[in-house]
Amino acid sequence: MSAVAAPPQAPAPAAGPPVHKASLRKRLIPYWLLLPGILWLLVFFVLPMVYQASTSVQTGSLEEGFRVTWHFQTYWDAFTDYYPQFLRSLLYAGTATALCLLLGYPLAYLIAFKAGRWRNLLLVLVIAPFFTSFLIRTLAWKTILADGGPVVGALNAVGFLDVTSWLGMTEGDRVLATPLAVVCGLTYNFLPFMILPLYTSLERIDTRLHEAAGDLYARPATVFRKVTFPLSMPGVVSGTLLTFIPASGDYVNAELLGSTDTRMIGNVIQSQYLRILDYPTAAALSFILMAIVLIMVSIYIRRAGTEDLV
Repeated sequence: MSAVAAPPQAPAPAAGPPVHKASLRKRLIPYWLLLPGILWLLVFFVLPMVYQASTSVQTGSLEEGFRVTWHFQTYWDAFTDYYPQFLRSLLYAGTATALCLLLGYPLAYLIAFKAGRWRNLLLVLVIAPFFTSFLIRTLAWKTILADGGPVVGALNAVGFLDVTSWLGMTEGDRVLATPLAVVCGLTYNFLPFMILPLYTSLERIDTRLHEAAGDLYARPATVFRKVTFPLSMPGVVSGTLLTFIPASGDYVNAELLGSTDTRMIGNVIQSQYLRILDYPTAAALSFILMAIVLIMVSIYIRRAGTEDLV
């Protein structure tokens, strides 16, 4: 009797990597992707901050050299000597931010809900100023606000300059080298930073909510107050932060459009670094400004009641 042949056996599966190693490698992928960004922040943000922090507590001179002596008195001296410039910077930045919100919200609303096929064109026009240098855009305002020019003449004809002179924003019939000129420059240069977040937030709103409010006999003003504006708060918060923070430390507009009486804290820091060569004071002023802005931003975000920033 012949032997029965054994059935063929399937080949053994190829040995693969252990399951736990593959799972560990998969969990590490996000961290490897984040590594370039983390290294960038360390080299170009954290290390300069640490260097500036050490500079702020040094004493000495450029000829003799600076040494870390933990001289924290520099912070107090810097604040007491230049607190008017701090207040002026916050006032100018706050005024420009408010103007950007008043001008930018209607435009962002128009682009988001009413522009139709012209939406892309209007968005390009909003970012068109970025196609030229920040310096050129600011210098253009010297021509716009020139003494005896059509803009100044029109403002004077309607009595606007009388009101701004009473408020201390202008001097007689002159606009250049006044606080009004600096605020105009800040408003113009940072207006796109307000419009774009507002548009992004408004564009996300479901228009069916407006229709539902209308079906409930809500007036347009009520729809805006109860529906549109609350839902656009992330854009409002983002836009105001993107406008106020850089505006508070700006020095170009005050340098080109203002005078010695309109110097902002950014002008003082620039002068301390490049002219007076007092590096510890300049570093201390920078950290004081950063601390003030961080405190104000923290309070503002908490009061705004939203963490969903666009």
